Amino acid sequence: MLQQVGRYKLSSLLTPVLTATEVVLDVLIPYITASLIDKGLVAGDMESIYHYGALMLLMALLSLCFGILAGRCAAQASTGFAANLRSAMYRNIQTFSFADIDRFSTSGLVTRMTSDITSLQNAYGQILRVSVRAPFRLVLSIIMCLVIDARLSIIFIVAMIVLSMSLYNIISRVARLFKQVFKQYDSLNQSVQENVAAIRVVKAFVREKEETSKFSRAAEQLYKLYVRAESLMALNHPIMNMVVYGCIIALSWYGAHFIVEGSLTTGELTSLFTYVMSILQSLMMLSMIFVMLTQSAASAERVAEVIEAKASITNCDAPLTKVTDGSISFKHVRFDYTATIKPEPSRMLALFGNTTPQHKRSALFDISFDIESGATIGVIGGTGSGKSTLVSLICRLYDVSHGQVLVGGHDVREYDLTSLRTAVAVVLQQNMLFSGTILDNLRWGRADATEEECKAACHIAAADEFISQMPEGYNTRIEQGGTNLSGGQRQRLCIARALLKQPRILILDDSTSACDTATDAIIRQRLQTALPGTTKLIIAQRILSVRHCDRILVLENGQLTGFGNHEHLLQTNATYRDIYEIQNSDSGDFDTKGGES
Repeated sequence: MLQQVGRYKLSSLLTPVLTATEVVLDVLIPYITASLIDKGLVAGDMESIYHYGALMLLMALLSLCFGILAGRCAAQASTGFAANLRSAMYRNIQTFSFADIDRFSTSGLVTRMTSDITSLQNAYGQILRVSVRAPFRLVLSIIMCLVIDARLSIIFIVAMIVLSMSLYNIISRVARLFKQVFKQYDSLNQSVQENVAAIRVVKAFVREKEETSKFSRAAEQLYKLYVRAESLMALNHPIMNMVVYGCIIALSWYGAHFIVEGSLTTGELTSLFTYVMSILQSLMMLSMIFVMLTQSAASAERVAEVIEAKASITNCDAPLTKVTDGSISFKHVRFDYTATIKPEPSRMLALFGNTTPQHKRSALFDISFDIESGATIGVIGGTGSGKSTLVSLICRLYDVSHGQVLVGGHDVREYDLTSLRTAVAVVLQQNMLFSGTILDNLRWGRADATEEECKAACHIAAADEFISQMPEGYNTRIEQGGTNLSGGQRQRLCIARALLKQPRILILDDSTSACDTATDAIIRQRLQTALPGTTKLIIAQRILSVRHCDRILVLENGQLTGFGNHEHLLQTNATYRDIYEIQNSDSGDFDTKGGES
């Protein structure tokens, strides 16, 4: 974590130095006050009053200046530390595979990057100042008390022991609660994320009350945990007051006797009152620091997990940087989804023995086939048959659990990830557009693409028709997620974006499902004409979308049950024949037969 301080090291070092100087001046002021009272006010010496008064004023001004500088440096260090943490997390997240994202969950990553880092930012700023101020002031105040009168210092020591034991008991109980709080934040964020992302579905099914109730339960649980934690922390103040007033009464009683005996002056007793308050306030500040450390330790652990996590998919030592052709081969491929993965154990997790069980679910079983470069291949099967998983292995969005996937005659694990994913364009099942103009979104495919090249890609994807009808054409602004476009329009823009990569392999994962049949046919025809040398894999629910492909892969429950052209599969593959008959009958859907069994 401290490696993320980066260029804010100077501010981080200056803050405790400036704070320590401020504390020294603050602690000396009561000592000067005692001299002002005894040598000035009691003795009636105006010159001493002016002398000690001016010295106190100067020390107060210097203390103020050092305090302001310390506060400024602490703000720079803490906000810079938080900015570096977020950048480090974001950079590492960009290297994650789909499996790594599943490991932490999207809502969990959002919580860590927002709430957890904000907690660390506040803790870091406070630690730089308060963790220096409190113990430094505590030690100096005790020393000054011993210098003034060692006998009365016994009162402070007894008070410190009582207060320390009480605060330790409170802090140890609060620590356990804060660990539960941050886990509950993940649940709360997940509820919000799901609801906002699927707000149209929520409203379509009139589920507002149910979703509100679900959110309220998560918020209520968080509320209860916080109330318990804050209630325990609130005990600090009454315990502090009890100890402070007890010390004042004891000091007043014994101090009065010592003044009468002549072994203690009025100014010294006044200074002792100031120092006892300083000592007990320092203990109070230390208790708050321990609470904050306890709270931020849970956040630090969660943030460190993400920063230190090693991406499961990385380049080999000497990766290939060029994909020569678009041939694809699967050699006895098996793939298992890991639903929950144990994070790499860090030191703190190891102490508490936290473990998370692994649950594997096989999605593909012993898949083998060969596709020549430039071929057009259809992929069909029921829901959950493994179609999307199969094509995700080609560009290493996931890695195989067993076997090999070859592209251009080489195992995909031998390629540089950037080179491989540049050569393989994927239009995923869930289409995602970003806020910006249509041209901005198209140039995700290739940043230096000209407007003419963008228009050509849109023509192939049959997107130019609706773009030309928009008031600002290709400069029309798209809202976040493409909410101001229809599903079919989003799909066609995503296809055009993929075409701009000029890929060796083009994968369309059910990417025309929202388009009408005529538009689907136009896109398929134009792809065939415009990309003769590109290998095209078309995942579809409709046989009409794949029947003219060179060959068709038929998947059922993660197994390859057929591979051939339309006519061959109709004669030899029962699953494909069932799908065809259902889609050509009045029912028109095939999932009940071809997919789930």
